[in-house]
Amino acid sequence: MFILLWAGLVLWGTLRACSSCYGLAWCCGELSGHVHLMGWLGVNVCQLSFSLLVFFRFDFCAIDSEKRPSENLGQVLFGERIEPSPYKFEFKKKVDCKPVCTKSYNTNKPEDKAHLDFLKKGMLLNYQHHWIVDNMPVTWCYDVEDGQKFCNPGFPIGCYVTEAGRPKDACVVNSDFKDKDTFYVFNHVDITIHYHVVENEAAGARLVAAKMEPKSYKHTKVEAPDCAGGPMYLNNKFSGELKIGYTYSVQFVEDTHIRWASRWDYILESMPHTNIQWFSIMNSLVIVLFLSGMVAMIMLRTLHKDIARYNQMDSVVSLEDAQEEFGWKLVHGDVFRPPRKGMLLSVFLGSGTQIFIMMFVTLFFACLGFLSPANRGALMTCAVVLWVLLGTPAGYVAGHDPNLTLKSRPVTTQLVVFADFFVMNLILWGEGSSAAMPFGTLVAILALWFCISVPLTFIGAYFGFKKTGIEHPVRTNQIPRQIPEQSFYTRSLPGIVMGGILPFGCIFIQLFFILNSIWSHQMYYMFGFLFLVFIILVITCSEATILLCYFHLCAEDYHWQWRSFLTSGFTAVYFLVYAIHYFFSKLQITGLASTILYFGYTMIMALIFFLFTGTIGFFACFWFVTKIYSVVKVD
Repeated sequence: MFILLWAGLVLWGTLRACSSCYGLAWCCGELSGHVHLMGWLGVNVCQLSFSLLVFFRFDFCAIDSEKRPSENLGQVLFGERIEPSPYKFEFKKKVDCKPVCTKSYNTNKPEDKAHLDFLKKGMLLNYQHHWIVDNMPVTWCYDVEDGQKFCNPGFPIGCYVTEAGRPKDACVVNSDFKDKDTFYVFNHVDITIHYHVVENEAAGARLVAAKMEPKSYKHTKVEAPDCAGGPMYLNNKFSGELKIGYTYSVQFVEDTHIRWASRWDYILESMPHTNIQWFSIMNSLVIVLFLSGMVAMIMLRTLHKDIARYNQMDSVVSLEDAQEEFGWKLVHGDVFRPPRKGMLLSVFLGSGTQIFIMMFVTLFFACLGFLSPANRGALMTCAVVLWVLLGTPAGYVAGHDPNLTLKSRPVTTQLVVFADFFVMNLILWGEGSSAAMPFGTLVAILALWFCISVPLTFIGAYFGFKKTGIEHPVRTNQIPRQIPEQSFYTRSLPGIVMGGILPFGCIFIQLFFILNSIWSHQMYYMFGFLFLVFIILVITCSEATILLCYFHLCAEDYHWQWRSFLTSGFTAVYFLVYAIHYFFSKLQITGLASTILYFGYTMIMALIFFLFTGTIGFFACFWFVTKIYSVVKVD
């Protein structure tokens, strides 16, 4: 869930599926009938679908003379690089088959052959261009089943027909793509700009949609392209000289039906996810209702009977009856005994608290529309800033145990995450990927961490250390009570393994869409659904942990602290298993470096998810144990 959307946070800049491609970026919010449309169309060097790494740039048309626009912290962390583009046009001026550049190759030259091989590899892996105009993605809209239209915020650089004659990916859209073992390059685009005239403003117009259709033309004359002839093909065994001419056409269409505020709707409405999302929500609600019923039955019936029976011991029950008592009351003198490795647990709880607050606030703002897809990089920027500023509550929770020394409570988990992130970034640098974080940005992240987050963490830890310890409702005995032999189902490991199943069942559908948005560069916008799933996950983790905690206390096992943390935290293990399944079943990632990057970033996400869910389980169980022992009479 959100964790995964956020997950890597300070280091999960990792989320940038490490690749590079070309696209348009037109940074002009308002169009005037007599003014040029922003002279340049910046290329969005962003994620390429289904692959992580670009070892060097594709040999597409480029322009070096213009300054590239700046990106915010979130865009840098996600690996989104906006570059200027040679595609230029004027408002309301129709363009037909305008040449951009011509690329010449000779397979006898090693450099040209490397460019062609890399281009073919990109087409084989379905690499895609991602262009933006006026902060709007240039979409490729095509018909799908049931007469619906799907608008993809990207288009492939080409496609491939297998040796068996089976067209792959975008090759199915054109019956002319039929030669066996052949690549077809999309070297022409028909761009359609939809706009509406702004009322009450002088001769103004606004862009409300940008659509395009990729095409392949061999061009009768590459030097004077005419967008005629057959498709631009490249046989897999081709050798010799080859020229590829890149062209484009532009037309402007006035659209009075689309308002500026709803210009993204046509993209979002075409995504067939809403019904599945409601199914996911209903599935999660059924699990929550089941758990709530179980917890309610325990609280209202079993616990009520237990408390009433235990409280009668002083007045009605005889000594012999008292000696026959069993269950959770018998461990009242040990239930609040400090756990082993309490320092590590307190650090985990501090980090988990920091993650929980950060996610809640970020999701809340996202639901209000402040972090919409139109505001590029805002989600990650908000998450990172909140993470840095929330060091105080993390330190306070981690330092609240009076048995721990102040010097042992700093930012242990942040160090682990940052080390993982730094190693991943080194790999990106080594492979020459545009998704590698620049050295200056890395220094800025370190400055945020050392100059803001770490001091705030120590301040929180200081106040937590100075605060009076929590007063427990019952005293702790000096001699630990012996725990009776446990049955298989009341042992720690089976309970921990079973405890993560139900929380994972609430999120696994949402998880699919989040992983798609991260690794397949698909747009994620359903923050309302995500917030509901977030609340459901919190409730499910709490109730599942309370349920198992009660069963263990009834079995006279009072070691609940670590078990409650690990029970709900085990959801992260199921997430990790699902991520491995997703890697092998949904992605086409090749190369050792790309594989290491995927699993390195996935481990960061799993760690953060583990801390988040574990913290929820611990505090839910702590509340439950404190509550039940505060209402029972103890001599």
